[in-house]
Amino acid sequence: MKFAKLIARFDAPDITIAEELICDIFFSFHLKGVVCDVPLEEPDEGFGTHTLPIPDTFSITGFIPLLDTTDIILKKIKEKLSDLSALNIQVDTTVQIVDEKDWADAWKQFFEVTRVTDQIIIKPNWKAYTPKKGELVIHLDPGMAFGTGTHPTTFMCLQMIETHLRCGASFLDIGTGSGILMIAAAKLGAASLLGIDTDPVAIQVTHENLAKNNLSQDLYTLACTTADKADKGPFTIIAANIISQVIVDILVHISERMDSDSVAILSGIIKERQDDVLKAISQNHLIVIQQEYTDEWVALAVKKERKKII
Repeated sequence: MKFAKLIARFDAPDITIAEELICDIFFSFHLKGVVCDVPLEEPDEGFGTHTLPIPDTFSITGFIPLLDTTDIILKKIKEKLSDLSALNIQVDTTVQIVDEKDWADAWKQFFEVTRVTDQIIIKPNWKAYTPKKGELVIHLDPGMAFGTGTHPTTFMCLQMIETHLRCGASFLDIGTGSGILMIAAAKLGAASLLGIDTDPVAIQVTHENLAKNNLSQDLYTLACTTADKADKGPFTIIAANIISQVIVDILVHISERMDSDSVAILSGIIKERQDDVLKAISQNHLIVIQQEYTDEWVALAVKKERKKII
């Protein structure tokens, strides 16, 4: 099968915001294998330091199957990207036709062994790493799904899961992507896991990654569904590492799956949209118990608001 490879080269006063907006457009049209070629902070010593060059131009690349409707979809994407000029974001697009193998392996050069916390290490399957005592190694192959764990939003999610999850917890991952958060929760002691995503490819990739990490099938359930149709729980920990607007839209369903002891971890929020998320948190009778910032990104941990006793 052949794929259309869409490359969006861009320039903007704020590269992080531009990256977020372009990625939002790519994901809204279900592009796969999305790679962001922008400067990243150097990782810890020994974890790929100085291995990735700073790009000459900033770009986002995504892939879509070559079908009869592909030209129509690409035209709509280009129109959306062109509209970003109103925000002083200039985007230039090119399209290449590639074979499936070419795109399936294209992003691997960007994925190194990565330390998230003192405990949690992310290791791509094609890289060698010998774990030290006490380290929890997540073996990962994102495949066609978004989420290598190297993005700041995922980093903050993993750090918060490590902080709040206790042995025996039940865990719900909304928008599971590659399954990285489920794997981390399992290795940290979760007793039951539910991962949901609206993309069947993500569900398949998650299933494969859970198997690579030797998770028993009795431990987890995967479902291609939306938050409102997921098991009612309640869950000890709920993670939603998705874009801000989706978090706002589904917070009511997250709240319905929480009790007084539950913690929901919300990430994928850009600072400019934090107020919208905070408003939705208040409207759904939740309170923020932790907030973390990395560059332009925000992650929030929330709990149920305590009812006042009259």
